[in-house]
Amino acid sequence: MVELNVQVDHVHLLVKVPPKVSISTLLGMVKGKTALRVFTRFPYLGRKPYWGNHFWAKGYCVDTVGVDADMIRMYVKNQENIEQRQSRLDLR
Repeated sequence: MVELNVQVDHVHLLVKVPPKVSISTLLGMVKGKTALRVFTRFPYLGRKPYWGNHFWAKGYCVDTVGVDADMIRMYVKNQENIEQRQSRLDLR
């Protein structure tokens, strides 16, 4: 993991992945392991009717990073500030 930013309703994650690891395999492991850990640590969440025993949404968005890796890392790191500023502008 290079950078991580957790928001209220989504996560931004920048990782280095070897070419032999498929993105779907990686995200399946990340989502599976984190869901198990959350439900183990906070078992009451699994009893909520809206969870349906699922923690993550089915989909995900993936993009590759090349030359601009540092720019993407800063984007992920500062995503919360960017979204807060955008929300304030939307309210005006």
